[in-house]
Amino acid sequence: MDIEKDYIKLIFGLKMKQVRTQKNLSLFGLAKLTNLSKSYLNEIEKGKKYPKADKILLLCKHLDVTYDQMVSLKLDNNLAPIGEILKSGILKEIPLELFGIQEADLIDIIANAPAKVNAFISTIIEIAQHYNLSRESFFLAALRSYQEAHSNYFEDLEEKVISFSKSFQINLDSKISIEELEDILKEEYEYKIEEIAFTDQEALDDLRSIYVPKSKTLLLSTEIDAPQKAFILAKEIAYNYLKISDRLLTFTWIKFENFDQVLNNFYASYFAGSLLLPRKLVVDKINNFLENENPKPEEFVQLIESFEVSPESFYQRLTNLLPKDFQLKNLFFLRLSHKIGSDFYQINKELHITHQQEPHANETNEHYCRRWVSIKTIDEAIKQNKPHFFDAQISSYANSGNEYLVFSSATKDPFLHDTIRSISVGILINPTMKKKFKLIDGKPLVKRIVGVTCETCAVKDCLERAAPPIVLERKKRHENTDIVVQQFMNQYS
Repeated sequence: MDIEKDYIKLIFGLKMKQVRTQKNLSLFGLAKLTNLSKSYLNEIEKGKKYPKADKILLLCKHLDVTYDQMVSLKLDNNLAPIGEILKSGILKEIPLELFGIQEADLIDIIANAPAKVNAFISTIIEIAQHYNLSRESFFLAALRSYQEAHSNYFEDLEEKVISFSKSFQINLDSKISIEELEDILKEEYEYKIEEIAFTDQEALDDLRSIYVPKSKTLLLSTEIDAPQKAFILAKEIAYNYLKISDRLLTFTWIKFENFDQVLNNFYASYFAGSLLLPRKLVVDKINNFLENENPKPEEFVQLIESFEVSPESFYQRLTNLLPKDFQLKNLFFLRLSHKIGSDFYQINKELHITHQQEPHANETNEHYCRRWVSIKTIDEAIKQNKPHFFDAQISSYANSGNEYLVFSSATKDPFLHDTIRSISVGILINPTMKKKFKLIDGKPLVKRIVGVTCETCAVKDCLERAAPPIVLERKKRHENTDIVVQQFMNQYS
């Protein structure tokens, strides 16, 4: 796709529509004046066609503008922000059709109310710059919105896994072995698989695999454990079985060229998770676990470990199956990271299904609530020196009154030294949820009043507080000021 040519056509169309509407001239009227068809003029305004010089002269004559004004790429203040977005090509990198949006629709909206729309776009750009929102962050946010819009369940991918299992005679009633995965890659897709010490190269410390397309060679780090290896192999099978060519070549990813690669990486990961954690098998085991009204924490750990996958893969799979098979439509997924010895906890992955749940990432360096079980499991994993520390609690949010049953597992971060991370899934407690989770009333579960960040939390006498509630204090101060101002308004009215 030639972004420069597309940009020129879109800019010309925007300018033409702007001039036409300023002169209160309809497309029908312009067509009548120029003897050009209305459909042709409409395609010009939508950026689909660029007229030849003689037709530009004709349009200029009846719109009363100069030729140079019309063909110039310089935009007035009203259209300048959208010009930057169009020139960047970002609208073409994101498959808008996933969200039921056509690029032409956006152009129409912008052209019909350029001042208001572009003021909004400028605000978004300013916010993005203020919070250092990168292109990567933008793409990942778009992907997250796509997942959330589908409750993170994709029936077509689930069916592809079933079709794959039938074609390759894989029994989805039991876990697939690493040997089977390797055999499929080698024999069916002609892969070469080699294990090398990535740690010998400091620059490769964060990587676990590299795929070399020309020789179909998969390089695996000698440092990876069995669950990581199984996931990487399953993803490679997914890329091949789904016939995905525009893909990322490293795990973890270090760069991507476009949004399609981000989306394809998600599709391959989803397929891999479904293959390693077959839907029916996982649902059956979860149902067995839920029959116990007072399960012990180690029983949930055993449930995860029975699949020989990482805790993150298991929790991610829960976000696919809990909304679909258990009708639990409101939940969140969080991954927190913590450098041992620091006082900083960072959310580096999140997902919210059906609507935005309470705990969420922020970019203002505020302190996440230390009463979260997500943070507690990290602290306890360090304190007890356990490779996998699991806990659960009922989190009652002070501001909203909403309560969540939250499961959390903390393990060493496989990609960062001296770093612990926790993976958590929180399920909104409502009548439907209580019917499924009889353990909700069990004695081992602790209920804690929590906030989102210390700076916005109204909980008093919190022993775990890491920072004063400055945001709430500022809000209260403004409210008090407003009361006094109103008193003076009444007195002097």
